[in-house]
Amino acid sequence: MSSHKPLGKKIRLMKATKQNRRVPSWVMMKTNRRFVRHPQRRHWRRNSLQK
Repeated sequence: MSSHKPLGKKIRLMKATKQNRRVPSWVMMKTNRRFVRHPQRRHWRRNSLQK
């Protein structure tokens, strides 16, 4: 992908980057390890974003 991106696409990519985090450890402890993995995790090579 080129380094020159429209601002809207940059904002969407940054939002997706922020959302792509693991479940915090305190949530695992609070829920007694019921939520171990994040259901919406995304790998940059396997899953693509909506345009």
